[in-house]
This record gives sequence, C-alpha cells and structure tokens, in this order.
Amino acid sequence: MRLPSFIARRIAFNKSSSFSGFIIKIAIAATAVSVAVMILAIGLVNGFQEVIQGKIFDFWGNILINQYQPNAGPLTQEKPFDYDSTLVRNIRQLPEVKSINSYATKSAIVKADKEIDGVIFKGVGKDYNWESLKRFIVAGNILQYNDSTFAPGVILSSSIANDLNLKVNDKVIIYFIQGGGQSPRARKLTVTGIYKTAIEDYDKTYILGDINLIRRLNDWDPQQIGGYEIAVKDYHQMDSTAKYIDENMLSGDLFTRTIADIYPNIFDWLKLQNKNKYIILIIMTIVAAINLVTALLILILERTNMVGILKALGMRNWSIQKIFTWHAAYIITIGIAIGDFVGLSLAWLQQTYGLFKLPEDTYYMPVAAVSLYWYEVVAINAGTLLICICILLLPSLIIRKITPVKAIQFK
Repeated sequence: MRLPSFIARRIAFNKSSSFSGFIIKIAIAATAVSVAVMILAIGLVNGFQEVIQGKIFDFWGNILINQYQPNAGPLTQEKPFDYDSTLVRNIRQLPEVKSINSYATKSAIVKADKEIDGVIFKGVGKDYNWESLKRFIVAGNILQYNDSTFAPGVILSSSIANDLNLKVNDKVIIYFIQGGGQSPRARKLTVTGIYKTAIEDYDKTYILGDINLIRRLNDWDPQQIGGYEIAVKDYHQMDSTAKYIDENMLSGDLFTRTIADIYPNIFDWLKLQNKNKYIILIIMTIVAAINLVTALLILILERTNMVGILKALGMRNWSIQKIFTWHAAYIITIGIAIGDFVGLSLAWLQQTYGLFKLPEDTYYMPVAAVSLYWYEVVAINAGTLLICICILLLPSLIIRKITPVKAIQFK
C-alpha cells in the first residue's frame, strides 16, 4: 500500500530543527536579494539606455537624409539640394514617422572677448520641431525668427557658454569657415538661449541658429538645405524605416543614415551595458541556486531517518523527491515574492525621489534613471523559479541512494 503524498508531506516537514530553520531563512533571504538585485539591475540599465538614447534622438532625430558624400563623418558639411515638399509630405505620412525637419550645418569659430571655441553651427528653419529640444533649454528661449533676413540669435550649450563666459542676451562674434582659401566671414549674434544635454559630443560641438544665415553665407538658393532629420515614434523601427525610405522614396544622390551609423561609438557603448545586465542576472541566479541547493541538502540529511520510514511504508523515490522539491519551490516562491517587493519598492523610490545621484559629466545624467517593464519582472520571476527547481532536482537524487534499513537506524 502506497502512502498518500499529502500525508507524507506532513510527516516529512512537521518539525524542523533550529539549524534547518535558520538555513531555510538564509535561502529565502538569498533568493530575495538575488531577485531584488536583478530587478534593480535591469531597471537601471534600461533607464540609462533610454535616457541617453532619448537625448541623442531628441537633438538629432533618428534618421538623416543627405546628399551622398564618400567618407562623410559626423562633422562633414552637407552638399546642398533643393527642399522637396512632396518628399517631406510622403515621409511625414509614414505611420512610423513622428516628425521631419530640414537643416544645414557649417563650421565656425565662436569668439567672446579674448576666448575662442571651434563649433558646428546647426541651422534650422521656422518649421523646426522645437518640442524635442525645449527640455534641454536651461536658460533663455528658442530662436525668434523674422520675415526679412535671418534670426539674429544663437543658442549655445552651457559648456561653450561657460568656456567663453557668456550668458543670455550677450553679444557674440561667430566666424564662419568658408573653405577654398577664402577668409572666414564674421557675424555678430545675440545669445538667446543656452542648452545642456550633458552629452559631450553635442555640448562641445554644436550651436543652433537660423538656416537662412547658412544660405546667405554659402550663397545657396532660398529653397536649398543640407538635409532632413527624421524622428520616428519607436526607435526600434529606426533601421527598417531608414531602409524603406532609402529604397522606395529617395532618388538621385540622396541617401539615409541612422544616428547609430553616425555615432557608432555611443551606441556600441550602450549595447555593452546589456552584457553587464546579463552578467548580473547570471551571477545572482547562481547565488540563489547555491543557497537553495545547500538548504535542500541539509533538509534531506536531517530527514534521512524520515526518508527511510517513507520508503518502508511503500513510497517511491520520485514521490519522495517531489516532496522535497516542492518544499524547495515553496521556499523559492517566498524569496521571489519578498525580492519583488524590495526591488520594485527601491525602483519606485529612485524613480520618484531620485535618491541615487550620479556625476553628470561622466554618466550624462544627474540622477540614476530606472525603467521597468512588467514582462521583464515576470521573466525574472519565472526564470529564477524554473532554473532553481531544475538545479534542485540534482541534490534530490541523493534520496535514491538512501536504503530504508540503514536510514531508519540513522539518527
């Protein structure tokens, strides 16, 4: 006659020694800490990547359309081409596209008193989508355009403004590099705003002004531009959207480049953060599994006598293994629940109050950002439970080697 499993479970765990109880608490705590650390690690890496990518995309969009130039780099001045309202309308109608703006750039030197700084002047028009850039403005306002010539203002980064001791409403002389052996052409502009992205590649390089000024300096026609910048609704669709536009909507020498193609070093660095995330997940899972294996081994050894009795009453090895495995799963579940509570609470506190500060010059943000998705938390919970239970099947095999006669004599 076989012993019902629920009775066997009550017999096996009706009483625990103080030592085994202590080990169980340690296993629960280790599982909780591991799960909490995994949740925080994923949340912090997600937040870091999203903040940096958001700053990059808000400043330059996701996709650029330019005239083809061999070996063109991030700071290469564009070859002019005519603004195509039909092309702009067709691109704007794509469901993936959020906005499209025209722009042009020109190399320049900013001079204030005795200080100078080399920059790239990014010219934008009246129809420019300023909403994405307004969050970077730390002083002053966006450009104010007029109908006759060009906007007399310029927006500097806080880094350049500090280097040149400039503030809002100060006058600044900008020398535009003409090329071809020509002398630089100077223009006196007013600082209307100061921005800060905390991304050095931008803040040390770009200033914003009117595209009409570049047209005048380059002797372009009024409809000529340097390129289009396109913002997409979901950056994961950046590559596919760029490919579609390139293959189906562009003609002549126009071609697309994603911002990841222009600044590969930044995006490679962001992708590297995923490796750190996976390493933390693996380490924390191993820590939880080791503690649970230790706890299960101690439970089995403490109940060797009980295992012998259950076998003598007719219970099979696999049934006894399931009792210990399910008990371990119960311990894991408690640890996961506590870890979820702790991890999600700490993530909420950081997201709400920004308790953990960062040096902005190094990490491009003043406060550690946290971004969590429900499916990631579910994946952590399910993965931890499944992996730990599978690993715990190994130490439970010791039960098969326990013989009833010797086990009953064991005390």
